[in-house]
Amino acid sequence: MKVFLFLAVLCGLTLADAAPLQTQELTRAVERATSLTKKILSDIPAAHRACVKTTVSMRAAYSLLQRSSSGRGRCCSAGLTLSSEAEHLEYLFSDLGIPAPPVLKSEDLSMDVSLSRIVAGLELHRELLQDITELLSSTEELTLLLADIRDLSDQIYQMQQLAQTPSTVSQKAAFTALSPRLNSDYRVQVAIHLSLRQLRSFTQDVFRSLRHIAASN
Repeated sequence: MKVFLFLAVLCGLTLADAAPLQTQELTRAVERATSLTKKILSDIPAAHRACVKTTVSMRAAYSLLQRSSSGRGRCCSAGLTLSSEAEHLEYLFSDLGIPAPPVLKSEDLSMDVSLSRIVAGLELHRELLQDITELLSSTEELTLLLADIRDLSDQIYQMQQLAQTPSTVSQKAAFTALSPRLNSDYRVQVAIHLSLRQLRSFTQDVFRSLRHIAASN
C-alpha cells in the first residue's frame, strides 16, 4: 500500500514539474515562430523586386479587364509595386483564380483554430508560389521565401504538438494550379504580384495571431 502511495505522489510531482516545462517550451516555440514570421515579412519585398518587372503598367491590367468584363475603371501608369493600391488588379484575383487563405481574427479564435488556419494558409501560399515559380526566370529570392514559409509551417506544427491541439487539415483551402491560365508574361507578372501581396497581408495576420497567443500563454 505504501508503495502505491509513493508512486502516486511521485507521479503527481512529475506532472506538476512537466506543466511549467511544457509552457516554457511553448513560449520558446512561439518566439521562434514570431521570428520566422518577421523574416518572411522582410523577405517579401526582395522577392517582389526580383520577380515583378517595374515596367508593367496598370494600362495593361485595364486592357485585360476590358477583355474579361465590361471594362470598368480608369487607366493609370503606376507600376506593380507592393506599396501601390493597384485597384484594378483586385478584379484579377477571380479572373486568375487565386484562392484566398483562411481568415485569421486572433481575438475571436481559439489557439487550436488559429494554428490550424495558419498552417492551412501557409500551405496554400507555398503551393501557389511554387506553381508560379515554374514560369519565372529569376527564382532565387522566391526559393528562399518558400524555404522560410516551410520553416514557419514546421514551427507552427511544433506549437500544435506542444499545446496538444488537434492537427487537422479541415481548414486547408483547395488549390488548383494557376499555370494553365497564365498564358502570357503579363498574367504571370500579375499572378506573382497579387500572390505576394496576399502573402504579406496573411503573414501580418499571422504575426498578430502569434502575439495574441503569446499574451494568452
